[in-house]
Amino acid sequence: MALGIFLIFWSYSRFTPEQLTEIKIHFQAADYTFVVLAVVLSILSHIFRAVRWNLMLAPLGYQPKLLNNFMAISIAYLMNIFIPKSGEVSRGIVINKYEDVPFDKAFGTIISERVIDLVFLLGFTLLALWLQYDILYEYLTNLIPVTKLLYVLAAILAFGIMFIVFLKYSRSALQQKIKGFLSGLRDGVFSIFKMKKKGLFLLQTCIIWGLYLLSFYVALFALEATSGIALGTIIITFVVGSFSFAFTNSGFGSYPFFVAGILAVFGVAETVGTAFGWIVWTSNIVTLIVFGGLSFLFLPLYNQKSV
Repeated sequence: MALGIFLIFWSYSRFTPEQLTEIKIHFQAADYTFVVLAVVLSILSHIFRAVRWNLMLAPLGYQPKLLNNFMAISIAYLMNIFIPKSGEVSRGIVINKYEDVPFDKAFGTIISERVIDLVFLLGFTLLALWLQYDILYEYLTNLIPVTKLLYVLAAILAFGIMFIVFLKYSRSALQQKIKGFLSGLRDGVFSIFKMKKKGLFLLQTCIIWGLYLLSFYVALFALEATSGIALGTIIITFVVGSFSFAFTNSGFGSYPFFVAGILAVFGVAETVGTAFGWIVWTSNIVTLIVFGGLSFLFLPLYNQKSV
């Protein structure tokens, strides 16, 4: 959150009063019909995610109600806005409480799902690199120096080795609890290999990511200055915007900053990119807050007979 606030302050401090006025004009001139349509497509992707989750839970012997899946996912997105990565945990807790799916198994399916999503995001990244390797590589390395990235990877590797050594040689009660949890987690993670409808799972995953990209594409028509950018630029901007969520809570401050930065590389005025980034980010965050909040209220009512 602090990084997001800093990025907002720093990016806006660089604008002149005239540029700030220009950003305001872009907000006022935007066609919010396209913004609403983009949000609808985003919600539709969440529905497909809820449907896909049952394909992963089925091999474990569970078939939760679709609406409970959707509300658990909505709450997860809401939690991630305020507490980074807490959404995955809260999603497992919700489905455990209302559908009696063991938390470790549910969490395992969520981890597996995230791995699959990461594979698709990396696929889009490779496509973006293929389309504009030199430009994208220079932009990303300026933002994230390679040496710092190597330090982070080395630290993660060292922690992983120490964790494996602890699990192998320790005989403590904590080690036994962790191994028991990891056993259930493994069942959830590998449920994807046990499912009978792998083709349907792949199709639904393609639809989910297709809806993500389509939602972003439709939002571009909200501003006249972004409505005609090339397909390659669209994919690259989509990828950069997706990675921005790793920097701050749900992309707070970072999403508009990175989107404006990469669009500027392709000749789109930074004032336009900033306005577009904030329109897309704000519309999605408001939607997540509304649906997440309603899910918090409606979940107990919907499940009151079975609780």
